[in-house]
Amino acid sequence: MATKDEGTRIAGADDDMGQQHQEERFPPEEEASMVADSNAHKAEANSLFGSGKYDIAINKYDEALAVLPNYLDYELAVLRSNIAACHLKLEEWKEAVTNATAALDALDKVESSNSKQEPSSSSTQDQEVEGEIVSSGAKEAGPAIVDDAEQKRQDDISRIRAKALMRRARARSELGGWSNLEGAIEDYKRLSSLPTYDSLMSTADKKIISAQLRLLPPRAKAAQDKETAEMWAKLKDLGNGILKPFGLSTDSFNMVKDEKTGAYSMNFAGGSESK
Repeated sequence: MATKDEGTRIAGADDDMGQQHQEERFPPEEEASMVADSNAHKAEANSLFGSGKYDIAINKYDEALAVLPNYLDYELAVLRSNIAACHLKLEEWKEAVTNATAALDALDKVESSNSKQEPSSSSTQDQEVEGEIVSSGAKEAGPAIVDDAEQKRQDDISRIRAKALMRRARARSELGGWSNLEGAIEDYKRLSSLPTYDSLMSTADKKIISAQLRLLPPRAKAAQDKETAEMWAKLKDLGNGILKPFGLSTDSFNMVKDEKTGAYSMNFAGGSESK
């Protein structure tokens, strides 16, 4: 039986475990040092990207991620979006989708907890890849935050979201297949409905979005029909293997589509497999 002191220690341990599950943050000075280190790797990666050395740039972006505090979701989103841009250049579509999705997920986390986070003036260079990271911890050790910093943060979030969506949509459309093409359509629709669409998107980007929203639906429909036919062919082969011992085949059944719901029902048509 546990003594009172032991019970207190156990309760204290439980409290510590609960706190460990919460987000742990570094002291401002240590966070600022880690972010500065991440920025140094990122600046080198940006330079490599500009020189067309995309493989090496990815490695440097990974190094920037490795030293970045994992709770800095906006800064993580910037790096992931940049990595997605590298993979696009290398025509590595799956990797581009993965990293662009990670960027978008991180931005969603930023917005969901935006009221609890201090504003951060992040990227200032709106080139092919985004600019310097400045963490909330670094800001605590630096100058006072200007009155419109929160609006600037929202603008930055919108800008990075637009870039990540464009990159994921492009990668999905290049990957092809019904699921990816439908995903690309959804990404382009999200882009076209952004509140900051007119101010954020360039004329060239708007033309791409408009064209893809026109071209992708027929491609998606064709991919759906092709994949559905392939699926039915595989199911038919499987069904024939199961029915053969009973002297039947899938030809003994009719698949009837309900035009209202798109669902299928199976009706026995009679007959048996010829011997």
